[in-house]
Amino acid sequence: MSDERRILLAHGNGGRLMRELIEEVFAHHLAGPHLDTRADAVTLPWQTNELVLTTDGFTVQPLEFPGGDIGSLAVHGTVNDLAVSGATPIFLALSVFIEEGFELARLGRIVASLARAAREDGVQVVAGDTKVLPRGECGGLYLSTTGIGRLAREVRIGMDRISPGDRLLLSGPVGDHGISVLLARGDFGLAGKLRSDAASVLPFTQALLGLRGLRFMRDPTRGGLATVAHEIARASRLEVRLEESRIPVRETVRAACEMLGYDPMFLACEGRVVAVVAPEDTECAIAAWRGLPGGTDAAVIGEARSGSHGVVLRTELGGERLLEELEEDPLPRIC
Repeated sequence: MSDERRILLAHGNGGRLMRELIEEVFAHHLAGPHLDTRADAVTLPWQTNELVLTTDGFTVQPLEFPGGDIGSLAVHGTVNDLAVSGATPIFLALSVFIEEGFELARLGRIVASLARAAREDGVQVVAGDTKVLPRGECGGLYLSTTGIGRLAREVRIGMDRISPGDRLLLSGPVGDHGISVLLARGDFGLAGKLRSDAASVLPFTQALLGLRGLRFMRDPTRGGLATVAHEIARASRLEVRLEESRIPVRETVRAACEMLGYDPMFLACEGRVVAVVAPEDTECAIAAWRGLPGGTDAAVIGEARSGSHGVVLRTELGGERLLEELEEDPLPRIC
């Protein structure tokens, strides 16, 4: 690659600089048996299992934050969307949008992090595309991913399977990612040691796939736990009742929310799972989660009931309040 230390518009023109960028940054970090940077499409092995497809985009600011960066976030986020569908992630495709003037060293660091996350999550990046945008038309770096996973034919989960009496489970504390990104921005003069929870949830989802009573799983990203609860209530036509005292929230997150007026129920997580499980399988599910690294705070946080199709939060003081659906764009934006 050229000795230029920043991205130029010429890096996106299809010529030598673009070829060198792809070969020496992306192919260097993402090399694997199915990656072909010269092809417009890649042929992948076909199995007898059903395939699951997902796609996502990532525009987080800052690009690097305690516990992760936009590269690892893109991998974990895509893997998690497949995992909560009951699938085993196998392949990723990556599109990269780079702003003119972006530091090559920083790009290399983020792509190395992305590659490391892919190895840890057991997926291969097999295809991609690179675009360079003029200075001022991009927040430094945007990523778009497409993921393919393999779904065993016997796995059938969905919100349509939720029944009155089913329990809602949460794999760990909420709000870590949203608050860690906010603190990394330094917008409010706050600082802290909180790290994002960004990680693969595949161990948590696979731990439940053998349960006959598993109804549904979702990762509470944008809009947080409250938004997942509303999705469940709306789709199942049941009332979702949450117990505030059972929902794990770190003290750092709680304190930041109290100071800034945020509700941790609406803050994004990037390494948590909400699952709905039949009552008879609840203890087994929680025991399985608590036996995993990062699962010690897993908890039963509520249940589905016949009722108003809304979300009711029983507060720590013993009262009840309707947890309204998110209407405005939540701050901080984290993707």
